[in-house]
Amino acid sequence: MKIAYISSYYPRECGIATFTEHLIRAMGLVEEAPEVSVIAMNDDGQTYEYPPEVTFTVRQHSMQDYLAAAEHINHGDTDLVVLQHEFGIFGGESGIFILSLLGKLKVPYIVTFHTVLREPSFLQKTIVKEISRHAARVIVMSRLATRFLNDIYDVPEDKVTLIPHGVPDFEKLSISADVLPESLRHRKVLFTFGLLSRNKGIETVIRALPGVIERHPEVLYVVAGKTHPAVLRHAGEEYRNSLKEMIRENGLEEHVLFVDQFLTENDLFAYLTHSHVYITPYLSEAQITSGTLTYALGAGAAVVSTPYWYAQELLDEGRGRLFGFSRFDELGHILTELLDDPEALEALRSRASGYGRELQWSRMGARYYQLAKKVRNTPRPATVNNPRTLPDPSFLPPLNFSHIRRLTDDTGIVQHAKYGIPNLKEGYCVDDNARALMMTAMAHQHRKSKDAPTPELLPVYLSFIHYMQRADGNFRNFLSFSRQYLDEIGSEDSFGRTVWALGHLVRYAPNNSYREFAMELFHRSLAHLDALEYLRGRANAAIGLCHYLQAYPSDEGMLARLLQLIQPLADAWYQHRAGDWQWFEKTMTYDNGILPLAMLHTAAVSKREDLQEIGLQSLAFLETVTMDQGYFCPVGNEGWLCEGGDCPVFDQQALETMAMVLLYQQAYAVTGHAGYLKKMFTCYRWFTGENVLRVSLYDTETHGCCDGISPHGLNRNQGAESTLAYFISHLAMLQSCEAIPRQEKPVKTAIISTPVVSKIS
Repeated sequence: MKIAYISSYYPRECGIATFTEHLIRAMGLVEEAPEVSVIAMNDDGQTYEYPPEVTFTVRQHSMQDYLAAAEHINHGDTDLVVLQHEFGIFGGESGIFILSLLGKLKVPYIVTFHTVLREPSFLQKTIVKEISRHAARVIVMSRLATRFLNDIYDVPEDKVTLIPHGVPDFEKLSISADVLPESLRHRKVLFTFGLLSRNKGIETVIRALPGVIERHPEVLYVVAGKTHPAVLRHAGEEYRNSLKEMIRENGLEEHVLFVDQFLTENDLFAYLTHSHVYITPYLSEAQITSGTLTYALGAGAAVVSTPYWYAQELLDEGRGRLFGFSRFDELGHILTELLDDPEALEALRSRASGYGRELQWSRMGARYYQLAKKVRNTPRPATVNNPRTLPDPSFLPPLNFSHIRRLTDDTGIVQHAKYGIPNLKEGYCVDDNARALMMTAMAHQHRKSKDAPTPELLPVYLSFIHYMQRADGNFRNFLSFSRQYLDEIGSEDSFGRTVWALGHLVRYAPNNSYREFAMELFHRSLAHLDALEYLRGRANAAIGLCHYLQAYPSDEGMLARLLQLIQPLADAWYQHRAGDWQWFEKTMTYDNGILPLAMLHTAAVSKREDLQEIGLQSLAFLETVTMDQGYFCPVGNEGWLCEGGDCPVFDQQALETMAMVLLYQQAYAVTGHAGYLKKMFTCYRWFTGENVLRVSLYDTETHGCCDGISPHGLNRNQGAESTLAYFISHLAMLQSCEAIPRQEKPVKTAIISTPVVSKIS
């Protein structure tokens, strides 16, 4: 069996690295020792001289490294992956980049959670749930962590396995005589070790020392360990220096010793053996495990600790003593009591030692190995996402327009939001109100929609567009919250999108009043079609004209205007396509799906096969750029794609996905090929988690959509553009599912596994 471990790793000075090294060593003691491959996480540009078992390294903040690591594992004859999870060792906000690696794995994985938070942020909770949902098994090190996963993260209890933190077989270690400083030889030693940071609470012990020393002047408090690398990068030795200043102020220079180094196992055992009391004075209860505390118990040390979660569990049944957080007076009393009574101190050591022997790494490694064998030998469930099946609407999230209502007031829909709260400072734009108008008309078409925002919101958006239309028929774009115009003429994009929305309403208006009002605004705007210079403005407007012509197909004058409007797109296609580059421009920028979408809409109303061919060929090229990973990955707005260049991953926008959903919907409408519906569903699932980050942009708590995928992770703001893009895509999916002919009725396909892009049949 070959196991790939994803973790930080030795010689990186990190608790997770030490844990993984010990786990691999312990699993190597079993009868059929597994072959080992380590995928090591590098922090902030650091590099290390790794041992031979490290076969791949990942730069913490490089998304491409995570994707490449998945390919390395998939092509490396790996049977199982063991992930050591701690939010801080992975890139992106809250370590979200690890989801992109896990999402591409073709082998099962087991995860050990070193941190399970009782009050996680939205993103932390999402990450833990996603990791757990796809994991074959979840390992924790305490009973409380099991309860948290079940109660807070909805992880089934039968998926969780409790395997305690291991400890070395200290009895087999030898203590070198020169490990300990001479100053310790004849002292009563109090000991704390681990990477130094403010949450360790060392100052609590320092404050307790004067009272203890008064009765036991031979006491020496040893603090061993380097400053945590993350603390060192951001604050230097500020915390350590503040502790030294406190020591000087209290005249404790002869009673506190800092050992500023990362201790080896032998060194650690020497200090623990020589110590009278081991102390973990942490300041917060929110710690679900502690390797240092486990090691102290395993070495048979007498332990005194604050009652953080793991300490309460590990020191139960008299295996240690607890004192209140920051209660230095209580700590001083306990220390004095133990140092006064050698028999009580020895009894505490004995209970700790007896329990610690049960935690030896050899035992824990055997438990990991048995679990690994069980997971490997359990048949994996067949994928429920068969690329030959069609999407089923029952697997779409329920429609809930509460966030749309939250963003909308009696003026219109607000542009932006901070998280799920409207950001009134940014005011309104005609772009978003045009999209909102189209979305409400689509919701009215889908009469099964609960909480549909029509009819009361549709006139709000239509009225806003009317307010933003100038006397000459053009449109302003931006309006302040106080209803002051912020520009005289909007962009060509905003103009085109507004014409699109008005044409859509002409075609799908719920009553004549709305249709006639939309017709009036629509016709007044047409005088500006000839002035459009840019392809996307023309494409958006052309789609609006196509909708109008679907309602009024005999309007020959409108058809002529449409063909005149679309001709520059066709000219651009013939001008710029060459070899492998089948696109309208030499650079693929934003809102790319709109260009072939306009060609296919125009082809449908004009019956022009040449335009349909351009639309389908450019769609096929766009597909090679954005669908080659097996999920939709739009061209990022952080650089765009130049001919012959690399495709940027970030910043991914919801508008790109909406355009692709509508593009595949129209491709199916003009060709009848069911393959386009499958790919439409693949694009839609970008919103629900099938994306490069493997996390849902649709927020089931607020019912808004996050604003995109950035280099740091998920943009949690949920403005109008992204939320409307989601709902337009959702409603388009419902329309297409309902339009599937009886003989092509869908087979249910869950939206949880990575799709495979299929060729159009």
